[in-house]
Amino acid sequence: MPFELFVNGTLMRGLKLEANMGDSELLGEYRTEPHYRIHTIDDIHPGMYRLNDDEVGGVAVAGELYLVDDATWKTIEAGEPPNLYRGHVILEDGRKVYGILYPRELAEGRYPDISEYGGWREYMNSKAVES
Repeated sequence: MPFELFVNGTLMRGLKLEANMGDSELLGEYRTEPHYRIHTIDDIHPGMYRLNDDEVGGVAVAGELYLVDDATWKTIEAGEPPNLYRGHVILEDGRKVYGILYPRELAEGRYPDISEYGGWREYMNSKAVES
């Protein structure tokens, strides 16, 4: 049964793992509610997690929403870097969908926090400008 999947990293259009999305239907560009943090994992992929309800300092992370079938999900999951997993994400419009998340305990204090950029594409574009 198809499900909605929010992607915020290398699965997005024009990026390294886009082909893993197969023929999934792009539903549009979206942002999470402003309660997430995002880190760069060795500049290979992002690691996003949600803050606890009582914490401040979250941001709305930019990404894309797709309609994904089970067979395509298997391809996506098989191609994901270590420690990324499918979990629930709350979008800025309040909808709860699946998203690609990273364990907070593996990101925080270990990898640079790039939340100020608002998303992976924006962070990578800033790196290209620096080069």
